[in-house]
Amino acid sequence: MTRGNSSTTSVGDIVAATPADRDRWADAIRAGSLLVVMLGHWFMVTVSSDGTIGNVLAVVPALQPITWVLQVMPLFFLVGGVAHAHTLDGLARRGGSERGRYAVFVRSRARRLLRPTLVFLGVWVILGLIAHLSGATRGTAGQAPLLVNALVMVPQLLWFVGIYLGIGAFAPAMYRWHQRAGWTALVALVVAAVAVDVVRFALGFGILGNLNFALVWLAVHQAGFLWRDGRLDGRTGPMLALVAAVGFAVALRVGPYPVSMVGLPGAEVSNMAPPTAALLAQGFTVIGLAAWVRRPMNDWLSRPSVWQWVVRAGGLAMTAFLWHLTALLATLVVARVLGIALPEPASALWWWTRPLWILVLLLPTAALIAIFLRFDRPGAGRGADGIPAESRSWPDLLAVLAVVVVVFGVLMVSITGVDILGNRPQFFLVGEVTPAVAFAVLLAGLGLLRVCRPRTSPPG
Repeated sequence: MTRGNSSTTSVGDIVAATPADRDRWADAIRAGSLLVVMLGHWFMVTVSSDGTIGNVLAVVPALQPITWVLQVMPLFFLVGGVAHAHTLDGLARRGGSERGRYAVFVRSRARRLLRPTLVFLGVWVILGLIAHLSGATRGTAGQAPLLVNALVMVPQLLWFVGIYLGIGAFAPAMYRWHQRAGWTALVALVVAAVAVDVVRFALGFGILGNLNFALVWLAVHQAGFLWRDGRLDGRTGPMLALVAAVGFAVALRVGPYPVSMVGLPGAEVSNMAPPTAALLAQGFTVIGLAAWVRRPMNDWLSRPSVWQWVVRAGGLAMTAFLWHLTALLATLVVARVLGIALPEPASALWWWTRPLWILVLLLPTAALIAIFLRFDRPGAGRGADGIPAESRSWPDLLAVLAVVVVVFGVLMVSITGVDILGNRPQFFLVGEVTPAVAFAVLLAGLGLLRVCRPRTSPPG
């Protein structure tokens, strides 16, 4: 996908060098989906007088249907499928040994995602240590409750990094399945996801619902393969959207699913954790609509004056996503310290001040982007592994184990937060996990990723 933040290439150079046949709409969806998530978080956040962080959608349920449009994570996973297919085709064209190719792919995907993520975590671990050692998180007075909540809440956005890395690890196998089965592979994943929900809700096996963390996101990711090879286009997109919209309406009407397509505090059932068949139907509705307008959007985006903004946004989207909640927290803390009272959620004043609120949050976010964008540049850190020249089988096998451990480590951290010294346990899948354990698992996975590096030869 297009990146506009190379240290040696200007936006103008990237715009001029973009091939005429590039799928610019996919690039725009990638950047736009992360920015929509960011704006949605800013719009929906509420903070009570005791420092509890909440969601305006829980306060005003009538607003929840807006998530039918603003839940755009399925679009990001769709474009992930497009990008992974592109990468896998590139690896195949470069040649080299079959052995070691999976390790090269996994390590390149992990490097791309984890470099900015680990910087983010490092900063937040330091903030957590300072907050704990200074006593700022003790008691129930002042900013302590807000800081304690923030040390857990802000890293929650890393669920996306963990799940996306895990889905990417399946990409080589899923792409081979796509090449053999096409639409049949996608239908099979959808049927499996629906079956999991039936067992979960109708038969009461709630723990099996966790399988849909894989099946739902694999399904929308699989659609990316169809998008890239042209089978999901302006002709098939409207049909997909229509079928999915009907399924979505039926699911909400007769199923056990809540109206909101995002998780809400205190909700008995969430469409996100684990993801449900209702979320899958909503996702395919917006994916079908995106495919429907694909050709006219690509024509419009081919204009250099328009395309340059996609290049700029694509270059900073991941950094903005990682740091936008940090900017939000900093603003909330400053407001409380200065005694600035926030408007009552959904009040007239709250609505009128939303544009100003977004503008205020853009300032610290821009500052954080300026500081941390360097860690999200394609040229930062160590280079690619090169062309596999491997005769041993164990690097690929170890890469499988490494990515599993890293994914679970990231997901654990997203649940437990970063207050290592406070070490407050949180429930994860089947039991309680502390931040110290979560970081230990993550570090073990990172170590395995280093060890599984295959033998390679330089490209070219």
